[in-house]
Amino acid sequence: MSLMISSTAFKNDDLIPIKYTCDGKNVSPPIEWKNSPSDTKLFVLIVEDPDSQFCTWNHWIIYNIPNNVNKLREGVVTLPENTTVEQNSWGEEKYVGPCSSRKEHRYFFKLFALNQLLVTKSKISSINIKQLMKPYIIDEAVLIGRYQCKSI
Repeated sequence: MSLMISSTAFKNDDLIPIKYTCDGKNVSPPIEWKNSPSDTKLFVLIVEDPDSQFCTWNHWIIYNIPNNVNKLREGVVTLPENTTVEQNSWGEEKYVGPCSSRKEHRYFFKLFALNQLLVTKSKISSINIKQLMKPYIIDEAVLIGRYQCKSI
């Protein structure tokens, strides 16, 4: 079996509930995963919107999630020890939920299992973290949610 990611808040390719968006409480949805390879050392979670008009927009970047962790609670603020949160596209080190324009956007919750700890000397962009982790990815999974801003 390969790595699987899911949420109790929405199913793959379903609408993301307003609670987890800028129209709601803007808290992170509960995320869980299973079937990680036995040689997994850590996980990386990247939440991104590839439908942004400018470029892929990052909503949440977390890396060095320990291999004994298999879920993140709804609205998680305190992350497991040694876990790092990088700046999202707003320049904030936290989850920022979907906040799209007039058209519906897709939001990819991408989980990567790595066989090596990621060591960085300073803050790192999403492009650089993807390059840094590329040789160590042993499995990956994606959960897709959709959302269209209700306030426009």
